[in-house]
Amino acid sequence: MSLNSLRALLCACAALWLLPAAAADEPSSDTEVWQGVRATVFAGREIVESNDVIEIEAPFRAEDAAVVPVAMRARIDQTPERHIRKLWLIIDGNPTPVAAAITLSPEAGRADIETRVRVEQYTWMRAVAETSDGKLYASSKFVRASGGCSAPAGKDFEEAMARLGRMKLKVESDAGSAAATLMVSHPNMNGMQMDQVTRHFTPAHFVRRIEVSYAGRTLLTADVDFALSENPQLRFQFKPQEGGELQAKVIDSKDLTFTQTVAVKGGALASSK
Repeated sequence: MSLNSLRALLCACAALWLLPAAAADEPSSDTEVWQGVRATVFAGREIVESNDVIEIEAPFRAEDAAVVPVAMRARIDQTPERHIRKLWLIIDGNPTPVAAAITLSPEAGRADIETRVRVEQYTWMRAVAETSDGKLYASSKFVRASGGCSAPAGKDFEEAMARLGRMKLKVESDAGSAAATLMVSHPNMNGMQMDQVTRHFTPAHFVRRIEVSYAGRTLLTADVDFALSENPQLRFQFKPQEGGELQAKVIDSKDLTFTQTVAVKGGALASSK
């Protein structure tokens, strides 16, 4: 046997040896939690598993379980004839699996959403999209992260509360479309974090709803829970076809309301407030 043939044989054997380990590390996606969500949130409706309408992006293994980047990428444009009208972000292994339910306007341009979440244990993460014809599509990915929901806050609690509600709204425009990033200073406590000094659990206090409008018309509304990371961020798309204000309104679990606006010209950022 030649040296090249021997190398090829060894590589093939190594690949076969690794296959069972990889399969064991990624359990079945048909979890009990997912079955329950399908029965309750979606009333048992058919959900097509496909990346042709929506696709979820998340790391194979998260560097920080308290700040896991996740994106839901639309594979179709938002048009009056056919568009994604609602998105759900599902995290099976979290205390509350429905992390976000986002209603979108056709004027969003593209139903792309990015955020950062806490992940409590190795889990399937899912993006579910409902299109304007009433059909449901899902994209799933297994994410390796643990301890994110119970991880202590990254900043001093008093300092975090002093900055509560401060917001930034940044817009990037390109060729008639725009991407906006909303950032809000909020500890987003879920009741599972322990104060390292008093050893008491910090009461839950988190962002529960985000509303975004442009030129007086609603672009999206997001009902979220404490799965969003400390100092929540939300990145989304819209079409600045005419001048107007982009406004974001954030409401937390104590019904405190915070707003931020940015003035946008047709296709370009003008100024921020």
